[in-house]
Amino acid sequence: MDLIDLPTVGTLAAVLLLAVVLLVKRRRAAASRVKVPASRRGGSRGRARPQELDTVAAWPPEAARVMTTREREAYELIRRALPGFTVLAQVPLSRFVRVPPRHDVADWMQRVGQLSADLLICDGVSRVLAVVDIRSTAETDRAKRRHDRLGRVLRAAGVRVHVWQDASLPSVTEVRSELGASLAARPGTAQAAKAELTPQAAAASGATPLIPVAEIAEILADGDAQDHSMEPVPSGFFEELEPLPAR
Repeated sequence: MDLIDLPTVGTLAAVLLLAVVLLVKRRRAAASRVKVPASRRGGSRGRARPQELDTVAAWPPEAARVMTTREREAYELIRRALPGFTVLAQVPLSRFVRVPPRHDVADWMQRVGQLSADLLICDGVSRVLAVVDIRSTAETDRAKRRHDRLGRVLRAAGVRVHVWQDASLPSVTEVRSELGASLAARPGTAQAAKAELTPQAAAASGATPLIPVAEIAEILADGDAQDHSMEPVPSGFFEELEPLPAR
């Protein structure tokens, strides 16, 4: 058997070594192109991963109000104008709107399921009759898209949407006229709405007497308008987490 000469062995070894070096470089380059999650960027080496953090210790919770000052004023307006109806505040769509499981429901939840309706008007058995959407006169484009998306879903579900500007809320009389007529037009609520909207029915039921709009400020706590320490979490607080474009 002929022996391989030393120069040939040296050449093969060099080629093999070069191939190994190229392979290592390619793997390192591929690893450097992998995007690092935002939760792991910019932290120190000793920072714990999100799944290792304690829910309470890492994010110390603080209780906040459910409604802003203007939303509470709107709530009182509705409660006094429609004493026989139930008024709920800041209810997520997923609590009163159902969708067929034809597509991924988690996808729907990410798009609109976690959006909240400002004020819900319900009948005695908690059936949603209408939604009042309180909108700011200084809302951002992102907030406008969120409100428009909310209204689109609600109207498709057959829920009436009444849009109020926070800087110019209607009077009790206007609320009774606008919402009362709307609710009375719904099947199954005409008689109930008609009875509940009369002053005699309100007095007989022991409901709180109607008060002028100007007096609504008196029901708010002393210094409430200036105390921002307990203000609710802004509606758009989690908008940056939306993984899908607004539709």
